[in-house]
Amino acid sequence: MKKVLITILLISALAPFAFSQIEKAKVTGGEVQGVVTDGISIFKGIPFASPPVGDLRWKAPAPVQAWTGMKKAEAFGPACMQAAGAMGNTAPVSEDCLYLNVWTPAKKVGEKIPVIVWIYGGGFSGGSTSTPMYDGMAFAKKGVVLVSVAYRVGPFGFLAHSELSRESGHGSGTYGLEDMIAGLNWVKSNIAQFGGDPSTVTIFGHSAGGMAVNMLAASPVTKGLFHRAICMSGGSFAPLQTSDQGGIGLGIPALKLAESTGEDFLKKLGAADIKAARALSAEEIQKNLGGGMGGGGLRFRPAADGYVIPSDLYSIYQARGFNDTPILVGNTSDELGSFGGRGKVITTADFEKQIRSEYGPQADAILSVYPHSTDAEAAKSSKGIARESTFSWSTWTWARMQSKQGKGKAFIYYYDHHAPNVDGSGHGSDVPYAFQTLSGGRGGAPTPEDLKLSDAINSYWVNFAKTGDPNGPGLPTWPAFAENDQRAMVFEATPSAKPVPNLEKIKAFDAYISWRREETKKNAMQ
Repeated sequence: MKKVLITILLISALAPFAFSQIEKAKVTGGEVQGVVTDGISIFKGIPFASPPVGDLRWKAPAPVQAWTGMKKAEAFGPACMQAAGAMGNTAPVSEDCLYLNVWTPAKKVGEKIPVIVWIYGGGFSGGSTSTPMYDGMAFAKKGVVLVSVAYRVGPFGFLAHSELSRESGHGSGTYGLEDMIAGLNWVKSNIAQFGGDPSTVTIFGHSAGGMAVNMLAASPVTKGLFHRAICMSGGSFAPLQTSDQGGIGLGIPALKLAESTGEDFLKKLGAADIKAARALSAEEIQKNLGGGMGGGGLRFRPAADGYVIPSDLYSIYQARGFNDTPILVGNTSDELGSFGGRGKVITTADFEKQIRSEYGPQADAILSVYPHSTDAEAAKSSKGIARESTFSWSTWTWARMQSKQGKGKAFIYYYDHHAPNVDGSGHGSDVPYAFQTLSGGRGGAPTPEDLKLSDAINSYWVNFAKTGDPNGPGLPTWPAFAENDQRAMVFEATPSAKPVPNLEKIKAFDAYISWRREETKKNAMQ
């Protein structure tokens, strides 16, 4: 009886520890203390690199500076320099911004829970980890560790310049991507302290973040840092941009073009050289960008620096030089709708003039698959060509390249869940469904239908992070993409696998890109 009593007392004493969450962790640089909310441990504002200020501006992220004592990790770090309040950011902006956040369900160190690393979008000119839509609770509650990583945007993250290229020895203009890579290296070294498995890491991004995922998937610098990839409305398989050519959407600029943009920006700043530009305040640089996502006519996004991005991504995949992992990629049905494209009046004549101007000898093939006999048809086709040129062609091409050139499976989706009075789903409308952070739903409070779809999408993403396959109990079967079986999971009120939507249009656009690629080769030989 005495032994039984002692045993009961020991169990009672140890019970709080057996079921407690991880509240403190020792990481690169020192110790951090988070908070526990609803059974999930949350750590915010953990530094993963030195502040990229002063002489560290426009350089690869430097190692994190060590601290003494216990650092409270209870609030998001500042967002990287951008327009205040952009993209739903709730944090102040600062050049000192290289911080990450962790949501973990782990009860103890070393549980080996799969990890998802989130990379926000924002046109490479904005975005932050503090946006409420990106809360990691739903993912953590389904058994994965979610990490969100900040990266430099705009000229702070992607300014290329001949001086900077000479300084680095391998080109310039990819500091924001190098921030992401530093974050992934931090995950590899530290995530076990939060119960995560560094050998089961999924990179996950939307829009510019999805395009970054594509670049990281093709980069030789990231080998071994991740094992799956999720891209929502991103990717870039077009030839490198050597001029402001139309018809392609968001391409990757060649280094010379990016350096030329950087030289123009330094002139705008009144800076004679990089040293003078580094002496300017971050606020002065941001002020000179002007308004809009494009930065007053000067666009800053990752360049083919010859290091992080060795060349155009299509060539890297053709040569099997990419990181071969399972991928889950997709886009929405009306990508242009979130950029003021809805309701825009476009005449038949305007549409045809635009297509002939941008697509040259391939214009007739493009026009043949985009109905435009009436102004209403022309307006709808204008949205379609924006969808194909900027997102769905890259989505389809990535799935094709992975399924043909790699061993990892490819899964493709098409998001088309919207209110009955709206023609299509806008860019980013699928993101709160993936995070289960619905608030306004589709114009009002989320309906039971919204919540059910959101739970399904989140479950698919979690299953994929755990196994490399989105399928699981209670979910409609999602077949892997194959050249001879090109199906996508179509997210409507009731999700189901269907032939890839708009395939005839995508193939017409593919013929145009193939022609453009050959023209690029010819010009390079002259």
